[in-house]
Amino acid sequence: MTSLEMRSNPLFMRNSFKTSGKWDIPIINKQDISLENVRLIAYSDTKHNDIPENIACGVHFFIDDYRFTGIYNNPEKTLRKLSQYAFLCTPDYSTYSDMDYWRQLESVAHSRWVGAYWQRKGLIVIPTVSWSDAKSYGFCFDGIEKGSIVAVGMIGCKHSKISFLHGYNAMLERVEPSAIICLGNPFAEMQGNIIAVDYINSRKVAR
Repeated sequence: MTSLEMRSNPLFMRNSFKTSGKWDIPIINKQDISLENVRLIAYSDTKHNDIPENIACGVHFFIDDYRFTGIYNNPEKTLRKLSQYAFLCTPDYSTYSDMDYWRQLESVAHSRWVGAYWQRKGLIVIPTVSWSDAKSYGFCFDGIEKGSIVAVGMIGCKHSKISFLHGYNAMLERVEPSAIICLGNPFAEMQGNIIAVDYINSRKVAR
């Protein structure tokens, strides 16, 4: 491939979506879903030609990053399989506090880009939100329209409750979400229209 061809390759340039914020993070447009009986299935439990009970679920990515790194690198490969499901939460690429900020920024940008790509392909997308410390607030909420439904995960947050709640409250102020799909048990202090989904049940899929 020539240099000119590379510059016209959308999967190299990644610049075909509207963006927001200082770092030009791709925007995921606000979409609504029914919030009655929200059910989720882990991406690692999805499969081609899934059964109706499972495809009525949304797909979450609150699993180890290595299980879904290929989605950003080759998004077309999983498109047909994922298009079966009711909606998709965007990939939860890690934003650990001991990561350098360029890596955290990369994780957020990759997640939003994948979500924007899925929306362009006609799928229903709920942005997953994650953060580390106050410095990450400068980019971790970019690319999400105000009033959107968002998803957050509670896995591993019990050991950093104060830090999590600071970020959660910053998210409420910045995004003003209409609802928060919360995988795992929310803290009592968490405000907002929280839709709690049991993590264990999300891994008990019918086969």
